[in-house]
Amino acid sequence: MIRVHLDGELREVSEGSPLSTLVSDQPAACAVAIIRPATQEQEKTESIEVSTTAGEITLELAGRELDVLERPDAEKSLVLHWTDRYAAAFGPFPSDIRPARKPHLYERGDVILGCGGYDPKTSYLLFSKSRHLADHGADETGGVVGRVVSGKAVLDRWATGDRVTKTEPVISWADTSRSFTTTDMTLTLDEGMQIVTRVEVMAQGYTPERITIEAAGSVEHLLLALQSGRFTVGRATSTHILDQRLVGTDVPAQFKRPRREGTVTVRTGGPSVGGVYIYRADVPSSPAHSVVGQVVHGIELVKLAKEGDLLSTRVVPSRIDLLGLPLPEAKKIAAARGIALAIDKDSADRIVVSQEPGTTLDVLAERAATVTTAPFAQVVDLELDDARAPESCGVFRRITGLAEHDAGMMPAFFVFDDVYLFKPKIPTTVKIYPENCPTDEVPAATLAITNDSRKGTGLVGVRLSANKEFGPTSEPFEGTNIIGRVIDTAKLKGVKERQTVYIREVKK
Repeated sequence: MIRVHLDGELREVSEGSPLSTLVSDQPAACAVAIIRPATQEQEKTESIEVSTTAGEITLELAGRELDVLERPDAEKSLVLHWTDRYAAAFGPFPSDIRPARKPHLYERGDVILGCGGYDPKTSYLLFSKSRHLADHGADETGGVVGRVVSGKAVLDRWATGDRVTKTEPVISWADTSRSFTTTDMTLTLDEGMQIVTRVEVMAQGYTPERITIEAAGSVEHLLLALQSGRFTVGRATSTHILDQRLVGTDVPAQFKRPRREGTVTVRTGGPSVGGVYIYRADVPSSPAHSVVGQVVHGIELVKLAKEGDLLSTRVVPSRIDLLGLPLPEAKKIAAARGIALAIDKDSADRIVVSQEPGTTLDVLAERAATVTTAPFAQVVDLELDDARAPESCGVFRRITGLAEHDAGMMPAFFVFDDVYLFKPKIPTTVKIYPENCPTDEVPAATLAITNDSRKGTGLVGVRLSANKEFGPTSEPFEGTNIIGRVIDTAKLKGVKERQTVYIREVKK
């Protein structure tokens, strides 16, 4: 048998076992981090990984024993006792220190062994959150027993109720030639190997005990971007990895802070606006970035990821978006999350078309939401053709709300004969280039959007009969981009001008 670490948990497997033995349920195409410790690094390590309820940190000890982290009752002893802008203290527990009764200068990340009331029986393990001068009841040396070398942002997240949940020596992986990401499930497992399968992120403003909404809008963008459970590494640099799938989406600038290792941000301005970043190293704050979360597990996978990798990712809390759901299903979800729903018309044959508040953190903070519904008969289902018109379909989703929700809306602009025209609000910066223009007869029920070659750019239309001369928006073929089809056209027949029409996308 050999011993390996899977996401921090020690496992024993038969020698020669493949990676699939441990990660058989890994999402398809998602890479895992493989860390093979060098022999000399296995013999001795001065680092300890400390898991807390707010995230993971790594301590590098300063040549002094810190037996409180190795005690069987460490989890019971190391509970957050107090925290302020300068430090956080875990304990109390007994120690043999001799307090010097004088202040010392501490830097951010220092780990200090001190005591309360100069009594070693009520000792504390303190983490310095910022540079400060204080008397923490430490010994003559100042009591610095180590430094936080990874996960410093977790220090700022600790709040009442947080505690240490696990401590274990770090398996060194400084030799990056022996560490990599892979999707090869036939890889043979070796003694001492560390495997990291996923990245877990705690959203900014969220803890199980307390919710704040200073970044609710930008956090919602994060939840939307990663709701599939995948982080697509479109760019990997020495300081960060970037998911570019929602680049081009406007995001509110809300929470500017230093971007430390493990910090997650969304870009709120510049060429990659809407991109999601996870930081591998500390960098200064930027007015173009809002902090939206912190990696609490899997920083090794972030550091080793390369361009093109897919990373299995989980964000806490999960998104609360009820739009497009049948009302009975929406009620079940709300009940499971402890959310009180106010409903305009409570009937099983209705679909949610509006939710207030619109962001997950606001809903969780209030523990309540108000939903507006519409009968199934007034919600039009449609299919979009991403294969032939990816850019135009992307624009359509953005201007109707389908990019953010399972239900969207369009205002009816003009209705004549069997033609229905809709005029969603479209930003002046959005361009609709000719794409998937028809060359022959346009079939009935075809959905189209007018491109920039015509004055009516952005106009959406559907025609209930086939036509060989004009597209669904009554434009010539060269001005028409075909983006899909309407499934239940019968629901359009009662639509009046200036009426809001609700739509749902049926995924193939």
